[in-house]
Amino acid sequence: MAKAGHKSRMNSSSHPARLRRSVLCVPADNERALSKIASLSCDAVIYDLEDAILTDRKAEARTMLARHLGENRPAGIEIIIRINSFRSPFGETDLAEAIGLQPDAILLPKVESPSDIQSVADILSEKDAPDSLRLWAMIETPRGVLNAAAIAETGRTSGGRLDCFVPGLNDLRKETGVPALPGRPHLVPWLMQILLSARSCGLDVIDSVFNDFRDADGLDAECRQGRDMGFDGKMLIHPAQIAPANEAFGVSPEAAADATLIIDAFAKPENAGKGVINLDGRMVERLHLDQALKTAAKANAIQRKDKTA
Repeated sequence: MAKAGHKSRMNSSSHPARLRRSVLCVPADNERALSKIASLSCDAVIYDLEDAILTDRKAEARTMLARHLGENRPAGIEIIIRINSFRSPFGETDLAEAIGLQPDAILLPKVESPSDIQSVADILSEKDAPDSLRLWAMIETPRGVLNAAAIAETGRTSGGRLDCFVPGLNDLRKETGVPALPGRPHLVPWLMQILLSARSCGLDVIDSVFNDFRDADGLDAECRQGRDMGFDGKMLIHPAQIAPANEAFGVSPEAAADATLIIDAFAKPENAGKGVINLDGRMVERLHLDQALKTAAKANAIQRKDKTA
């Protein structure tokens, strides 16, 4: 298999798009929380072996996670395992255990350089892990933010496996002293830098957690902000946050109808080969058709998920 350092380019569309509106983070040692996951409507779940687990419970958390996925693996939910950093005593053992549990992705914490991705991708390659096993990266340190574009480039490298960025604002606040203010005014430039870096290489990007799960209005406002900034979804810490995130990062009926209108208009024989058309007084270009196709695909995926829920 190709090593992560090989510089041939991949088509980012070679991996299927997934719904990632709601990404729930669950401590791997919380048996009560684990037992509820299969009944939840989140698009993805991050089983956390890192920050949420005390040092003396790391081994027990791995054991509990293995038992949970062996006995009660949730269907229709993307499965991600967040391991500890390789700078810690637990990262290598976490990775070895995670590979055997066959998640959809492994989330690497505190990624600061392309080598953090490439070194793990090389291990996955050496262990013949399937290409479908992807990597996500937490960008949660000043160095990680500054290197976000270079880190994202590994997502366009053969064997790099990188699919998604997740900003970690709690750690960024701790390391920079930026306060947790409503609207995140001083953090928005960093969030946009992370988002632009991800998009430049075809990666998804998930907005950071909202810490007060009892503050419904605050969550709604931050979800809308994240959606308007261009994020694909939100990392969550409580099941009560799932429905608001699904709604905010979903597709409104108006947006779905407009996408269908654009698709149908370009499908008409008289518009074949045209780069731009007049649609009810609007000048609509082929780039708008591309956006409409993506919107329609997302709306259809949501509809399918709702039917199987």
